[in-house]
Amino acid sequence: MHSSLLRQIDQVVKVNHHDPFQILGFHLTQESAGLVRCFQPTALKVFLLTDGESREMYKIREEGLFEIILPGCAGLFPYRFEAHYQDGTRHTLHDPYRFPPQLSDYDRYLFNNGTHYRLYDKMGAHLTTIDGIDGTVFRVWAPNARRVSVLGNFNCWDGRLHQMRSLGASGIWELFLPEVGQGESYKFEIRTSHDTILEKADPYQFFSEIRPKSASVVWDIANFSWSDEQWMARRRQQSSYRQPLAIYEVHLGSWRRDPRDPSRFLSYREIAATLVSYVREMGFTHIELLPLAEHPLDESWGYQVTGFYAVTSRFGPPEDFAYLVNECHRQGIGVILDWVPSHFPTDGHGLSGFDGTALYEHQDPRKGLHQEWGTLVFNYHRPEVANFIIANALFWLERYHIDGLRVDAVASMLYLDYARREGEWVPNEHGGRENIEAIEFIKHLNSMVYDQHPDIMMIAEESTSFFGVSKPANWGGLGFGYKWNMGWMNDTLSYFSTDPLFRKYHHGSLTFSLLYAFSENFMLPLSHDEVVHGKGSLLSRMPGDNWQRFANLRLLFFFLWTHPGKKLLFMGGEFGQISEWHCKVSLDWHLIEEDEKHRKLQQFVRALNHFYRQTPALWEDDFSPTGFQWLDFNDVDHSIISFARYGQNRDDFVVCLLNFTPQVHHNYRLGVPKAGKYRELFSSDAGGVGGSGVVNLEPLTSINEPHGQASDHILVKVPPLGGTIWGWEG
Repeated sequence: MHSSLLRQIDQVVKVNHHDPFQILGFHLTQESAGLVRCFQPTALKVFLLTDGESREMYKIREEGLFEIILPGCAGLFPYRFEAHYQDGTRHTLHDPYRFPPQLSDYDRYLFNNGTHYRLYDKMGAHLTTIDGIDGTVFRVWAPNARRVSVLGNFNCWDGRLHQMRSLGASGIWELFLPEVGQGESYKFEIRTSHDTILEKADPYQFFSEIRPKSASVVWDIANFSWSDEQWMARRRQQSSYRQPLAIYEVHLGSWRRDPRDPSRFLSYREIAATLVSYVREMGFTHIELLPLAEHPLDESWGYQVTGFYAVTSRFGPPEDFAYLVNECHRQGIGVILDWVPSHFPTDGHGLSGFDGTALYEHQDPRKGLHQEWGTLVFNYHRPEVANFIIANALFWLERYHIDGLRVDAVASMLYLDYARREGEWVPNEHGGRENIEAIEFIKHLNSMVYDQHPDIMMIAEESTSFFGVSKPANWGGLGFGYKWNMGWMNDTLSYFSTDPLFRKYHHGSLTFSLLYAFSENFMLPLSHDEVVHGKGSLLSRMPGDNWQRFANLRLLFFFLWTHPGKKLLFMGGEFGQISEWHCKVSLDWHLIEEDEKHRKLQQFVRALNHFYRQTPALWEDDFSPTGFQWLDFNDVDHSIISFARYGQNRDDFVVCLLNFTPQVHHNYRLGVPKAGKYRELFSSDAGGVGGSGVVNLEPLTSINEPHGQASDHILVKVPPLGGTIWGWEG
C-alpha cells in the first residue's frame, strides 16, 4: 500500500478522518476491480452479501477494518454486510459509505453566505429514501472539527462506527444512515482540533429526549394534517394594527397541572382541551406562550434554549404541539411564541464551544459572555450564525403556523455595554456602545420575516428609548411590528402601588405615557416579569383594604384596556392570583370556586374583553394621535383623568373617565367632544363584577359649556376607584 493510503487508513481506525469515504465503501481500482471496505471494530467476521451470494471479507487491520476485492467489477452495485460478533449474534447492515453526498453545492453556498432561509429542510436529521433504502441523513456544521461521528442506540453510541464526511469549505458534515428511522436518539461526537472529544445535541433537532436526558431524536414534523385554512386566509386579509389585540400570556407548565398528580405536566393535547376554550370564553384574541423551544432547566421558564428548532418534549411530541396551535386557530385564537435569539446557555450538550471553538458565540468574553445571565451571546456577524437564527424564526412561522414572535431581550442585543461595567465591553468601530452587528442582524431578520409573512407580528421586548424599534428598516428603524411599552408598565404599576391618598403627587406617572404613546406601535404588557422575583402578584401590590385592592385591580385593567396600544395580561391576573407566580405549581384556580371576589374579577375581565372587541374606537386607531384626545388631565387634586378614543370614523368615539381614589363624586363635570346625549356603556364599579354599584343608569344630555379640553360637558356620578366608558347617541 502507498504511504498516503496507509496514513488515511490509520486516520479511519483511529477515528480521526475528515472524509472516511476515501477509505470506506466501494472503490474502483486501476486493475478494473471493485474494492469494498468497512470498519466494524466489534465484529469477528464480516461477509459481503450480493445477489444472495455471501463472501467473507479480509480483516486487514486488527482494529476492525475489513476489505474485499471483486475482480472484473464495472461499477457500484447493491450490497450489504453481515457482521458476526463474539456473542454469536449476526447483524445485516447497509453500507452508509456507498452513497454520494446529498447536499448540493448551491445549498452550501447559500448557507455560507447567510441566505439559506429554509435551512431547517437541510440541516439536522431528515428521514429520507435513497436508492430505495429508507434511512436518515444527518448534517451538522462544525468547520473546525477534525472528525465528527453520529452516535445512537443504532451503533451502541460508538463514535468509531459512523464517521461523517466533511463537505469541504462549507464546514458541514454529512452522513446517510440506512434503516435509522423515527424515534431514534442521537448525538454528534466531535473531535476538536485539540483532540478533545465532545458529545453535542443537534442544533437543528426537531425533537429531544425529556430532560435530564439531552440526546436529539429523529422526528418527522411534516406528518400533521392542518385544518386551519380559514384562520390563515383571514389572517392574510386583515392587518393586526387595525384589529383588537388582547393577549393572554401563558406558561404551559404552570397554567394548570393535573389535580390528581400536581407534579405532572399536562400534555399539549390536554392543555388544548381546556386552555383554548377558556381563552375564547374570556374574550382574549391571542395566546402568547412563554418559550417552548427545548431547554434543560424548568426554572429558566424556557429562556435558556438548547434546541432552537425543537418544541420541548415536556408536553409531548411535535405533532401534539401542532394540534394545540391548530385547535387555537380553529376556535379563532391566534398564537404568539416567545422567541429567544439573544443568547444561549453554556450546557455542555448545547451550542457552547460547539466544535471546540467559539462557533456560535464570540470568542472574546467581553462580547460573547452575558454576565448577568451566565449565558453566551450569538455572534451575529458570522453569516452562518445569522442564518441559523433567521431560518429559525421562519421555521416556527411556517412549520407550526405561529402568528407572531415576541422577541426577548432586544435591549441586550442592541447595546455592547448591556449589564456590563467599565472595562467589561468593547466599543464598536466608531467608539460607541451600539452593537452595530446585532442592529444589522435585527433589520435583516425583520425584513426577511415580513417579506415572507407580511401578516404575522414581530414584537420587540425592548426596554430603552432606542429610536424606531417598530419603524420599517428602510426608514431607519429596526423593522419590528410592535414594541412592548415597558415605560408605561413601570410607571403605571408604580402609580397603582401608591396609596390613593398620595396619588395626586404622582399624577404625571399616569399622563406621561401619552407624550410618547404614538412614537412606536406599542403593546402594553402586564407580563410574567411583573409577578416574580419578590414583586408579588398584581393583586398583592394594590393598596387598601380587600375591597379597595380588587377595585384598584379592576381599575388597572380598565386603564390598560382603554389606553392606546394593544394589550397583554399574564395568566392568573384575570382572577386575582394572590401568590407570586411560581413555574413549578399550578395557578390557584380554587380561588374562583372559594371566593366570590376572585370570581367576579374574572367576570369583569371577561366583560371588559368582550366590550373591547365590540368597540372599534378602542383599537382601530391605536398608533396615531388622531385616535386619542385628552378631555381633562389636570384634575390632580381628585386624581381623575378623562379622554376620548376614536375609531377611523371621527363620529365613532367613546369617552373614558377614571377615578383613582375611593372618593365618590356627584355631578362631576365630564368633558365631551361633541354635543348630544351620552349613555354609560361600561363601568368597572358595576355590582355584578364586584363593584359598589355607583353607576349612571339614564342617558345624559350635554351642556354647551367647555370643560378641560372639551367643548361641552355632562354631569355624572363618578364611582370610587372606578372607570366608566360613555357612548355618544347623537
